[in-house]
Formats: sequence, structure tokens, C-alpha cells
Amino acid sequence: MEKNEKVATSNVPKYRGVKAMPFVIGNETFEKLGTIGTSSNLLVYLTTVFNMKSITATNLINIFQGTCNLGTLLGAFLSDAYFGRYKALGFASISSFLGMLVLTLTAAISKLHPPHCGDDSATCEGPTAWQMAFLLSGFGLLVVGASGIRPCNLAFGADQFNPNTESGKRGISSFFNWYYFTFTFAMMVSLTVIVYVQSDVSWALGLAIPTLLMFLSCAFFFIGTRMYVIVIPRGSPLTSVVHVIVAAIKKKQLKLPEQPWLSLFNYIPANSINSKLPYTEQFSCLNKAAIITPEDQINSDGSAANPWRLCSIQHVEEVKCLLRVIPIWVAGIIYYISVVQQQTYVVFQALQSDRTFGHSKFQIPAASYIVFSMLSLTIWIPIYDRIIVPLLRKLTKKEDGITVLQKMSVGVVISVFTMIVSALVEERRRNLALTKPTLGFEPRKGAISSMSGLWLIPQLSLAGFSEAFTVIGQVEFFYKQFPENMRSIGGSFLFCGFAGSSYLSSFLVSVVHQTTKRATTENWLAEDLNKGRLDYFYYLVAALEVLNLGYFIVCAKWYTYKGTGGNTIDVAMEDRPSEKPIIV
Repeated sequence: MEKNEKVATSNVPKYRGVKAMPFVIGNETFEKLGTIGTSSNLLVYLTTVFNMKSITATNLINIFQGTCNLGTLLGAFLSDAYFGRYKALGFASISSFLGMLVLTLTAAISKLHPPHCGDDSATCEGPTAWQMAFLLSGFGLLVVGASGIRPCNLAFGADQFNPNTESGKRGISSFFNWYYFTFTFAMMVSLTVIVYVQSDVSWALGLAIPTLLMFLSCAFFFIGTRMYVIVIPRGSPLTSVVHVIVAAIKKKQLKLPEQPWLSLFNYIPANSINSKLPYTEQFSCLNKAAIITPEDQINSDGSAANPWRLCSIQHVEEVKCLLRVIPIWVAGIIYYISVVQQQTYVVFQALQSDRTFGHSKFQIPAASYIVFSMLSLTIWIPIYDRIIVPLLRKLTKKEDGITVLQKMSVGVVISVFTMIVSALVEERRRNLALTKPTLGFEPRKGAISSMSGLWLIPQLSLAGFSEAFTVIGQVEFFYKQFPENMRSIGGSFLFCGFAGSSYLSSFLVSVVHQTTKRATTENWLAEDLNKGRLDYFYYLVAALEVLNLGYFIVCAKWYTYKGTGGNTIDVAMEDRPSEKPIIV
């Protein structure tokens, strides 16, 4: 008896949440300081050091960012099914460091980038094939790093706390608070200090600093290895999704019984971490996967002998949860197009605006203006949480004030105004550049407008407010609406939405560039913004967002919340499921 108790005790992991948190947070902070400081200024780097045209650099950045985000789905799958979060994070951190090192070498070694060109664009040489290949190899390593870090870092940090104790639950909450605090801190430092060093001091030094920080991120992560709770990979939940689809196809000729909720196969494993879901009529064709036929065999424990032929109605409803989310997710892809423009073309707007600060000669780096979007988001979140939500709670009598889908719709509405304001500001910037330019030209671009770059703050602030509603709403939506064992997949859905918007933005930019091109005049997205009509492009994106708002409203009315038979308003946040990790 004593021997059994010792064995049982040895299997209980030793949660060292508070002691392990500095290593996890340190890894996360240095990783963000390294990667954000580089990615936010890549557009300027490609156009000034690699002498790329604006349209080429914008498309390359969109594809790079999209691939980073799309890779999180594969990263989540490999982490859940094979490697576990610890190995995935360790491998991804090393890959990010190597990618940063490659980018630093492209700036530090003159043979790895084209020669500097002056104001004359005719003699400006682009990168050679092998220079481009070396640069893209660095991007590839950064893609691998982002694919492993983004879907795993939050979940790995939460793994360090016992979710079944009060102190563990408080620790998880504290970890999330510190996570977002350090994320914001890293954004602020990266978009100001690091971007300034890169743009105004030296690209080699400015890229070497993030590389060093990424090395420290790896060091912090591996130093804390002996303290970590490491969860064994249990297999990907996507396998059960395929089971349901295949079984439903095999039984597509069968008819559902009159009272399917009473006669369909409804086995639920005893160790399941998922909440029980009621039968729903949506996607009724999938319900056929749970029809029991004479060919189906049942094991002694009540489970199906062949999951490729027979699935429980519980598994079917879990797959429905995934399918219901997809239309809302698609609306998010179109929404993010407006966000992408505030991270790409706003940099070009800043480059051709008066960036001097006050009466001094100091110029704000173009990429640093993006920090105003983060500032507005950071300021708005506590105001909304502490002031707006209590007021809405009194009006609506609902715990969260408004539903998650309503919160997301507010962000979509703000995105429309964001693009309209962006167009108006760009029109003013262009008119002043043509009539009252400042003394100076941006190399290979054109005259600098006398409009202060501070006029870009309103559109960036609106973008931050929009993200505070829609992006944070999507995080909450995916967490609530995905089955408990699919939450890592749900987290990667957010980044896959970013990926889709990056690819869609790249496609939209290319289409506009080609369709508005004329033989005698520049196109809307000309290299010199003064010769183009970026404001028209912004109006086009605003029109797309209006159409997207209508589509989102239709999807929201159609949507059925998880665990309900109809489109209800309130859905309670589930507790984080208990996992059985092992300690290393």
C-alpha cells in the first residue's frame, strides 16, 4: 500500500509556477524585443538597403508575415501530436535566433546586399539572385521560429501552474497579465529605440541588437528547463475531425432517425476533458456519422471499434463547433486588411511627411509611428474594462456588457472609419507635397510634404481602438467556442486569419497596381506617393470593409453558440481543462 502511494506521489508534477515564470517571461520578452524590432522595420530595410521597389517590398512583407502566421497551424499540430510544447518552443527559439543572425549578416557584410544608390533611381541596382536567396533563407528561419513560438508560448506558460488549486488559478491569471504587459513593453521599445538605431544609426548595429536579445531569449528558456512542467503530447484533435467527415461520407446514403438525439451513438470517454454538447440540427449531414449499422462494432468499454465508420454524436458536435467558426473567421480575414495597411503603407506615408519633432532637428523614424496604434490599444483596454463594461452591464443586464460577436462588430465598424480617415489624411499630405513641399526629397520617392507626420496619429489610434474590439474579441471567441481539446488549434486560427489577410492584401495591392496603371501616368500605388493616389486605395479598402460588415452581421445572426440549441446571448467561459503533465 505504501509502495503504491509512493508511486502515485511520484507521478504528481511539481508545479513551480512562480519560480518558473521569470524564465518563461524572460524568454517571451527577449523574443518579442528581437523579432518585433526587426519585423516592424523590414519594409524600410528592403526599400533602402536592398533597393526594392515599394510594391515589391510590400508584397514580400505581406507574404512573409502571412506565412509566419499560417505556419502556426502546422506548429500547433506538430506540438500537440508529436513534440510537445517544450521541444517546439526550444527548436523554434533557436530557429528565430539563426534567422535574426542571417538578417544581421545581410546588413553587416557589403557583399550580401546591393550597393547603396543615391537620388538617381536610374543607376540603382537591385539585389542579385544569391543575395536574394541568402535574405530569403533568413526569412525562412524566422517563419519556422514564429510557427512554433506563437501557438505554444502562452499555453506553455500556463502549464507551469496547477489549474486545480486556487493559487494555481491566480498564478495563471497573473501570468497572462504579465505576458501582455511584457508584450506591450517589447512593442514600445522595439518600435522606438531599436527602430531608431536601425534607421538613423546603423542597420548592422540595429539588427545585431535584436539578434543578441533573441540569443538571450534562448538562454533564458533553456536555463529554466529543470523547473518546467512538460505536458506529454496526446495527439492532434484534428484526427477526430477527419474521422467524422470520413464516417459521414461513408454513410451519406442513410437516413437519420426521427428522434436522432435518442438513437445516435453517444459514447463519451471517461477521461474526456471536453464539456458535453447537446444535439443540434445545423450541418445535419454530419450526424450520419453517428448512425449505428449492423456492420459497426462496439468495444467492451462502449467505444467504437472503427472510428472511421462510427463516431459519437459528441465528436460530431465538436466538429460542428469548428465549422460554425469558419464563416466568422473569414470575416476576420477581410477585416484585417485595414490593419495591414496601417503597418505597411502608413510607413511610406510617414517617409514622405515632415517627421521632425517640434523645433528640433530630430526626425521620428517612419516605422516608429506604428507605436501610436499600440498606445491607443493599451490605453483603451483598462478604460473599456473598468468603465465602459460596468456601464453596459447596467444597461443590458449581461455579465460582459455586450456579446463577443457584438464586440467584434464594433471593431469592424471602426475599421471603416479608420480607412476613411486614412484617405483624408493622405489626400491632405499629397496636396501639400505638390503645393507646399518641405526642403528635401526622399531618395527614389519624391518630395516630402510639409504636413506633419503627427497627422497620422488619428488613423493609427482608430486602428488601435478597432483591434481592441475585434482582435481581442476574436481571441475570446475562439477560446470559448472551440472544444477544450482544440484550443491550441483555436489559438492558431487567429494567426491563420492574419495570414489570410496578408495574402489577400498582397493580392489586392497587385491587382490595384496593375489595373490602375496607365501608359502616361503613374498608378494609384506609385513608388512616389505624390504621383499616385493612395487615398483612392484607402477608399477601396473602406468599401470592402462596409461589405464585410454586412457579411459579418449575417454570419452573426446565423451563428449558434457552443452548448446551445439556438443563437443565445451569453456563453460562460469554461475553466481551463486539467491536463496530466510529467516533470522533467
